[in-house]
Amino acid sequence: MFSKSRINEPGPKQAGDAEKAKAPETAAAPKPETQATAPKAKPPASLLSSDLTVTGNLKTTGDIQVEGVVDGDIRAHLLTVGEGATIRGEVIADDVVVNGRIVGRVRGLKVRLTSTARVEGDIIHKTIAIESGAHFEGSVQRADDPLSTGGAAKPAQPPRRAPEQG
Repeated sequence: MFSKSRINEPGPKQAGDAEKAKAPETAAAPKPETQATAPKAKPPASLLSSDLTVTGNLKTTGDIQVEGVVDGDIRAHLLTVGEGATIRGEVIADDVVVNGRIVGRVRGLKVRLTSTARVEGDIIHKTIAIESGAHFEGSVQRADDPLSTGGAAKPAQPPRRAPEQG
């Protein structure tokens, strides 16, 4: 009926159905496999609610949804700024979706300003989308690696002049 390889495969409903059907016999076997794959599961986004004000920097490898106020820098995988949210500081994320307000520099592989967005600061991106109605004051710069803080932030050095010989 079920082969052993099918029971141990982490397929979408087959593994769960097989565990339910043979729970007494294989209850101990799937647990180590489940534990081994558990860290690979993506955790839900951290939500900073609208009544929350954070003073300080935030850093995560996961996702953050801001609905309140953050006075500090944010580094995340995906950052979603809610319509009523305000961020005062630098934002660095793979994906940035701005529905609210950011006062500071934005660095992202994909940056999206929706029609309700208000950004006051420079945007360094690989791809950008700005919807009609978005307010933006600053400069836009494309970079192959916008997440590296060293590349585009360095001021240009003046050309070196050869010493004059007299």
